[in-house]
Amino acid sequence: MRRVVDNALACANTKGCIMLHSTRTLGFSYSRLKTHADAFLRQHAIETGSNGSLLDRLRQVQDEIERTGTYEQSTDELAHGARVAWRNSTRCIGRLFWHALEVRDLRHLTTAEEVFDACVEHLRLATNHGRIRAMITVFAPQTPGKPGIRIWNPQLIRYAGYRQPDGRILGDPAHIHLTDYLLRLGWEAGERTPFDVLPLIIQTPGRHPQIFDLPRDAVLEVPIRHPTYSWFQTLGLKWHALPVISNMRLEIGGISYAAAPFNGWYMGTEIGARNFGDSQRYDLLPVIADKLGIPMRSKETLWKDRALVELNVAVLHSFRLAGVKLVDHHTAARQFLQFEEQERKARRKVFGEWAWLVPPLSSSAVETFHRPYENRVVSPNFFEQPVPWHIADLNDGSEQDDGSTGERLAHPKLAHGSAAKCPFDPAADTGSAA
Repeated sequence: MRRVVDNALACANTKGCIMLHSTRTLGFSYSRLKTHADAFLRQHAIETGSNGSLLDRLRQVQDEIERTGTYEQSTDELAHGARVAWRNSTRCIGRLFWHALEVRDLRHLTTAEEVFDACVEHLRLATNHGRIRAMITVFAPQTPGKPGIRIWNPQLIRYAGYRQPDGRILGDPAHIHLTDYLLRLGWEAGERTPFDVLPLIIQTPGRHPQIFDLPRDAVLEVPIRHPTYSWFQTLGLKWHALPVISNMRLEIGGISYAAAPFNGWYMGTEIGARNFGDSQRYDLLPVIADKLGIPMRSKETLWKDRALVELNVAVLHSFRLAGVKLVDHHTAARQFLQFEEQERKARRKVFGEWAWLVPPLSSSAVETFHRPYENRVVSPNFFEQPVPWHIADLNDGSEQDDGSTGERLAHPKLAHGSAAKCPFDPAADTGSAA
């Protein structure tokens, strides 16, 4: 069902109902934009074998920047740039499959309704009945004097976190602020279960944010059970099959796409260790340890470790039983070494953020633990953006400049939980492509 919150209602219900405006394009001067465009076009020509037309294309782009302050990338340039952005993601362990990323060029869409429909289509296509496909949908870029389209949600599918009268949180504590803001915008809460799927907030330039409910049949969820312990099923746990990062900025050749939702597939520990296990998330380790009969009075019983293993066993078992693609952390680490070798043969250096390339379970037992990595950010890449509802609260509804000040590489961990994300990376509940 689709439901759009009326603008007047939204403004009446929250001080933070804002319209994004911009007087600059992510802080890029024309000369800097030309430099970035030139570097990317040369890289694109070399890596795709299109050197023959490079000089003409360089002149064309430089002239277009002079006339308009920006330039339009071709479909081939966009597709290659999006794939390279994944390849350059320092926090992503699933980069072996960067070349297989499916790129949907939807830069022609302009309304929130069109963007929402495209997001739903992305969910259906990428979920693919459990045979997950790595995919990115790219909407219109930011242009001089205008902000880009924004999807406020960190992922297309996220669970609500409801504040309870006794101070506890029902659902996912990672999303209490987004849930609060949605309620202030006029959203009527779901059934108030631990796993209520949040609606999407979509904002187009010069317009107020609008709310859309996701169709139930567009969200595939996996009930969590254990291969040995039948009581696991009574916990009522489940998780969505597809991790689609939706709040990061894709930058290619100096052009910024503020709305470019992308996904890989989950790494098991993103769900079992981070989403379910973290104390600031669903905090299930004490529940599992109690069910297992493990004394929790002393840390020497390793009750957290033992509970964490069984949670991850249950996640791997459940996704396999449901026929949904998922990768375990040992396989993901081994695949990353394959990626390193692949890049070595292509004479490209692999950069990485070590803490993000080492899974949160059995860390020293995986290959990446024992390797050093240089953490250097190169473009194309994915970057964090200011959180829209934080901006709204701080500015009390005043007009905003949607520039890039304060942005930093977040990297989508495509597979992941409560940290930065990479389209395919296990520690951040964003989705790990492997």
